[in-house]
Amino acid sequence: LALGVHRMARRDAIVRRLPAVETLGSTTIIGSDKTGTLTENRMTVTRVWTAADDYRLTASDPTSGFTGDVTADHGPDSDPALTAVMTGGVLANEAEARRSGDGWHTTGDPTEVALLMAAIGAGLEPEDLRERHRIVAEIPFESERRFSATVCENANSDDAHHVMWVKGAPEQVVAMCRWLATPDGPVELDPDRVLDAARAMASEGLRVLAGAQRRLDQPVPPGSTLDHPSELVLTGLYGMMDPPRTGVREAIATCRRARVDVAMITGDHSVTASAIAADLGIADVGATVLTGAEMSEMSEDDLVAKVETGRVFARVSPEDKLRIVRALRQRGHVVAVTGDGVNDAPALKAADIGVAMGRGGTDVAREAADMVLTDDNFVSIAAAVEEGRVTFDNVRKVTFFLLSTGAATILAILVGVWLQWPLLMLPAQLLWLNLVTNGLQDVALAFEPAEPGVLDRAPRRRQEGVLSAVLWQRTVLVGVVMATGTLALFRWELDRSGSESAAQSVALTTMVVFMALHVGNSRAETTSVFRLSPFSNRFLLIAAVVAMTVHVAALYLPPTQFVLRVEPLDLAAWMRIVPVAGVIVVVVELDKAIRRRLTRRV
Repeated sequence: LALGVHRMARRDAIVRRLPAVETLGSTTIIGSDKTGTLTENRMTVTRVWTAADDYRLTASDPTSGFTGDVTADHGPDSDPALTAVMTGGVLANEAEARRSGDGWHTTGDPTEVALLMAAIGAGLEPEDLRERHRIVAEIPFESERRFSATVCENANSDDAHHVMWVKGAPEQVVAMCRWLATPDGPVELDPDRVLDAARAMASEGLRVLAGAQRRLDQPVPPGSTLDHPSELVLTGLYGMMDPPRTGVREAIATCRRARVDVAMITGDHSVTASAIAADLGIADVGATVLTGAEMSEMSEDDLVAKVETGRVFARVSPEDKLRIVRALRQRGHVVAVTGDGVNDAPALKAADIGVAMGRGGTDVAREAADMVLTDDNFVSIAAAVEEGRVTFDNVRKVTFFLLSTGAATILAILVGVWLQWPLLMLPAQLLWLNLVTNGLQDVALAFEPAEPGVLDRAPRRRQEGVLSAVLWQRTVLVGVVMATGTLALFRWELDRSGSESAAQSVALTTMVVFMALHVGNSRAETTSVFRLSPFSNRFLLIAAVVAMTVHVAALYLPPTQFVLRVEPLDLAAWMRIVPVAGVIVVVVELDKAIRRRLTRRV
């Protein structure tokens, strides 16, 4: 498990709780955020819709200016709604952008940074705007509200009125608006027209925000608590592109091949979520999207039934995410879920594997999580699932190796006692066998690389033990073969030489050679040892050679002969030991071949 943690750390996944390594190998579904995990969280405004025009931006780099594919007679200079929506994107905004050499240095949420960059591209100066429109009150963004608002002093010092600027989810902002800004002044708002435009943007995979404003009749005292906005004038819509991360499509395809489902859980519009999910291969085009509003009307039983087939969840709040995790677990899934905010902590705790973001996440989310991604990338989750499977496989291999060799030693000694033979091994020899020769190889076996096809099989069932039924049966088989071979050579040497010390030396050496050969059998449950390169785990190869070398040296050096009570073996003894010990490879290979044939028939 510790080695698995080390390997995951090299693949940008920091495991905070050791058992999580094993659980990752059983994961059946990953509930991932969209922004920043599946996508780069590098927002760029590519479209701006106003009542006058639908501007398709070809660049929002402030050095190149605002460019658009203008389809009507209006342009940036003649469309007051465009100026208003860009101004609102600066004033209802907590991000900062400052010139730094030849470029811009930005801080803040990527969505708000994108709005600042678009405004700069439109010819506005954020610092100048904020100086002339001083903020006197604000409503910060919360996932439950899905909008933010500020009240600013009017730029005209002769006018004491204040202006409220609002930005947020289109359906939320439209519900607060009564008017629509046009070049000829505000007109009665047609909500369907605006929402249709928002859906058209979302269908292209864009994240859509709406902007609105209202001139207040009375000045607002600084620091006042604002009422819920209403009677607003809609100024326009922003469409932002957030490109998928490199390698995410391939990682999702790998997860699906490994029978691990991927679900997208996002606060974006359902149409945006659907388009991105289809593009990444999470769901088919036109797949059903379950929204937070729909979930709020469902009972727990209804939600449990829905989550089994739903793989895209949109306009989801942290409370909705928690309900999704619980419903998936109730369906029997082993759930890994991502989160970065304070409000995501309950869902991270409720999941089998809580995955927090190392770069953009909060301390609260990281403390609640079992694993932290240092690069905030979904690809690292998929890699961690693979490492989880490899780690559990290696735990299983080491356990099988230790149990089967231990069973062989115990069985041989017990049978020898039952037959009233001299003691098969002395206590010091048993310690030598377990701590020196066996100990080197079981540690090295933990470094075994992934078997071919580790991601082509279904996740392991949680109720399945460390050893499968096949390995339990093989443990008995190996124990009987090794014990029989050791007892046979012990008796042979005892009858030939009449020396208990010589017979014990032969028994000990036979078991050492058995183990050196059997460790190769333990490298795979069904794959033949002859199909595995001995150099793919060089540490194991070195450990086996060192174990044998140390033991041979112990047989022929006087100090270790005295401590272990062993005698040097002649060539004839070695000629008997090696073939007998080699039987273990033949027996296990036959067992593997029979099981492979039975598996193919099934």
